Amino acid sequence: MNYDEYLYIKKNYEELRGEIDALAASLGRPPVTLVCVTKSGSDEELLALAHFGATDMGENRPQEAARRKALLTENGFETAMHEIGNLQTNKVKLIADKCTLIHSLDSLSLAKEIDKQAKKLGRRLPVLIEINSGREENKGGILPEDALAFCEALRAFDGLALCGVMTMGPNLETSEEYRPYFRETKKIFDTVGQRFGYATASPILSMGMSDSYVTAIEEGATLVRVGRRLFKK
Repeated sequence: MNYDEYLYIKKNYEELRGEIDALAASLGRPPVTLVCVTKSGSDEELLALAHFGATDMGENRPQEAARRKALLTENGFETAMHEIGNLQTNKVKLIADKCTLIHSLDSLSLAKEIDKQAKKLGRRLPVLIEINSGREENKGGILPEDALAFCEALRAFDGLALCGVMTMGPNLETSEEYRPYFRETKKIFDTVGQRFGYATASPILSMGMSDSYVTAIEEGATLVRVGRRLFKK
């Protein structure tokens, strides 16, 4: 593959990575993980991202997450794959041995299936609880007021490694409008950590996308998910 054809990917990735690093440094924060959301990119663009230094990829659809993780591996890249979309219980088996992190745990039935598949593999699967910070009926996620009870129930599943919290937030027009939703999620993240602890030395607060990652980082995100900007020519 001729990566010179994809120098726009290199430029986009390095500019975005630089902006995120500069913002985190200005806030006195550790580096923020950038998950490159690749659903709008081709397989070749995915490989180019990995070639030019991207370490974490995210896919919404489990089938694509599994296929693209295999593609990366076949091409010599040990890139982490994140399952960031709504996850149905019957699809967990597709990604249980492929994904580094599941971002969208939002039901006990899903927790039970992840636990089952994890035990088949002899591992603990890292997960984030998805918080429905906008309290939207048509979206997945645990309501903010139910987060602590949900975490208590998760203690029954020792195949899960609770590593943090994720939120999408409602669809809004400006980055600033996301701030109250991110702020509330950060409070939940802190409270869950204090009450239950996390199964990692570096707990993950996943929030912020292409239009809102700046506000998300300002409000405490340790991981952002950005896609469209990476593929602009």
